[in-house]
Amino acid sequence: MSMPVVAIIGRPNVGKSTLFNKIVGKRVSIVDDAPGVTRDRIYAEGEWAGAKFNLIDTGGLEDCGGFIFEQVKSQAEFAMADADVIIFVVDIKSGVNSSDLEISNMLKKNKKPVVLCVNKCDSVGDVPAELYEFYNLAQGDPFPVSSVHGHGVGDLLDEVISHFKKGLDLDSLEDRVKVAIVGRPNAGKSSLINALVGQDRVIVSDVAGTTRDAIDTFIKHGGKEYVFIDTAGMRRKARVTQNIERYSVIRAHMAVDRADVCLIVIDALEGFAQQDSKIAGYALEKGKASIIAVNKWDLVEKNSATMNEFNKKLKNDFSFMSYAPFIYISAKTGQRVGQIYGLIDEVYLQSQKRISTGALNEMLAYSTSRVQPPSDRGHRLKIYYITQASVAPPTFIVFVNKKELFHFSYQRYLENQIRESFGFIGTPMKIVVRERRKED
Repeated sequence: MSMPVVAIIGRPNVGKSTLFNKIVGKRVSIVDDAPGVTRDRIYAEGEWAGAKFNLIDTGGLEDCGGFIFEQVKSQAEFAMADADVIIFVVDIKSGVNSSDLEISNMLKKNKKPVVLCVNKCDSVGDVPAELYEFYNLAQGDPFPVSSVHGHGVGDLLDEVISHFKKGLDLDSLEDRVKVAIVGRPNAGKSSLINALVGQDRVIVSDVAGTTRDAIDTFIKHGGKEYVFIDTAGMRRKARVTQNIERYSVIRAHMAVDRADVCLIVIDALEGFAQQDSKIAGYALEKGKASIIAVNKWDLVEKNSATMNEFNKKLKNDFSFMSYAPFIYISAKTGQRVGQIYGLIDEVYLQSQKRISTGALNEMLAYSTSRVQPPSDRGHRLKIYYITQASVAPPTFIVFVNKKELFHFSYQRYLENQIRESFGFIGTPMKIVVRERRKED
């Protein structure tokens, strides 16, 4: 069975994200003094007293009107529906207000176990008298907590895990394939997540920059489990002005760092841009298997040659990433979205592939007989043998007589021969050159 789910609910600026980060032990959710920074649901794995659980941070619930508020409320309701236990966070400094009462009434209708967390009890010593005001919310005993300093978090979590149903498997689930969805702002990354899930999992708006955090979505498809990480659009540095946007770009890079596969989303209407190459280049630098998804394909005026023309242009634009497959999709209509799972499986398996040393050296003998290694001033490059050292990305060690003779062009030729013989579709590879004398 899957791990239990714990959702953190409350109005803006009561310290939900700080508490979230304290429980998971690292800064996953963006924390800022400005209310309303968290908009979507943020997932991470937490653990307490041997019990493991998925923790969800949500946007602040306070009626400020507008489209974004309605979407934030919708996300919080999804989180409550997903949750086995809810942590209701309030602020001791501001006391009980009308928004707290409204949230409390909503939680009563939800009929899930609720643990009341009275945050910002930062002083050490006796329980502050103001704590007793929160009994008016009729959510049981309030737990005084300082999410900044960590006071009371242990008692709070003891109460949370006491509500977990017996028989739940609290061990970590087997590793899921982690897929980071990256691209420029407004390329349709969040729409693609929603199309993959089949529900409005993340907020979608025509306003670029709606997504700020890197958001984990757990999906089971065809008997396999995936984690899709929706990220903020990566802008050029010159356009990153606000602190929150800077945090978002950092989160997007961190999402790539922890992903197994990167799904690079391109806007078919705007085409390839320099920023797309930088995003793809970062995935390449980190050795991540990658797929190029050309979104909004339904909006492109097409004839029989359109896709071939797009393919030629993209192959030229992504010449540094020639191993990455392309897929033309529409997150809005669902066109070819289902095929993405198959591509993810393929490129992930290719990035984990191992080739025996014997097979590699057979390939090497054939390749060097076809194209002789280069020579310089009477000294010819000798390649003694090749072996695979690691995966993700596949890394090969090549032993030669002189490293300086192993020119980049011949390394590229050898890489192409490896791909031609063994595949490695969608994954970068590394070739490490080591020098050794033949007599060694």
